[in-house]
Amino acid sequence: MKGNWKFQIGDKSVWADQYFNDRDWETIYAPSSWEDEGFHGYDGFAWYRKEFDGKQLSKTESYFLNLGYIDDCDEVYLNGKLIGLSGQMPPKFKTAYNNERKYAINPELINYAGRNVIAIRVFDVTQNGGIVDGRLGIYLAPKNRLLVDLQGLWQFTTIRHEKPAAPDAAWSAIMVPSAWEHQGYYRYDGNAWYKRTFTLPANFTDDNQDLVLLLGKIDDFDKAYLNGKLIGKTNDGESFGSSQSFDQLRVYSIPEGLLRKTGPNLLEVFVEDMGNIGGIYEGPLGITTRTIYQRYYKQANALWGNHE
Repeated sequence: MKGNWKFQIGDKSVWADQYFNDRDWETIYAPSSWEDEGFHGYDGFAWYRKEFDGKQLSKTESYFLNLGYIDDCDEVYLNGKLIGLSGQMPPKFKTAYNNERKYAINPELINYAGRNVIAIRVFDVTQNGGIVDGRLGIYLAPKNRLLVDLQGLWQFTTIRHEKPAAPDAAWSAIMVPSAWEHQGYYRYDGNAWYKRTFTLPANFTDDNQDLVLLLGKIDDFDKAYLNGKLIGKTNDGESFGSSQSFDQLRVYSIPEGLLRKTGPNLLEVFVEDMGNIGGIYEGPLGITTRTIYQRYYKQANALWGNHE
């Protein structure tokens, strides 16, 4: 993806659309600050667009998009669908200029027969702006053995109590895994809810084995609910500075019959953070069998089952 991109200053939602005609846009090189590409002194919104040929990708592989470092914050769309974001757009602006952008690509969004469009919405508040550095490209994702991969975009809301957030709560998109401080919630210590709706892939099979939910590592404590049922929690009961829950891999057994083989499943995670970074900050995240977990994911410091 290194090289020439279509570029336009300003901000219109239609510019994310796969079929938008960007023929009259400027062409600039990336990675490079837009100040070095003829837009000296410009601060504000701008969009990048670039096409790639899906025939070069394999349906049997998983991929991620590396966009390097973007100053200050961004939203990334593939064929019109949001696949990743970093920082926070105005009016509650938060920069993420020093975070490397690596976004998982949902294979269902890829047109393997031909044309695909990446569109990037960028906001810069001062000094350099745009896609400024990095190894831009589409890369093979590391092999994982998850039956359902749950990394990527989730919904998120901060909250002061433990009751499930109401449907009309102020939910915002957030990348998982990543500390919430890196995504616009700097110095926030307290409680929050994550949620994600997912459906099982058409080729899903568990061979009648026990299933587990992997939620990576969470700072500090959590309770995980699948389709409204509490299936696991982690809380060692220690105070800030003494607790080691933040370093505990979350592995929760999924009760038989709870996971819906057809239709949507709802995953909700309540998180309590006592200090420093907070949230679901490290993977793996997904659903797999107990056998696969024990063979490939189990770590010396991880306890099996529901722990607290």
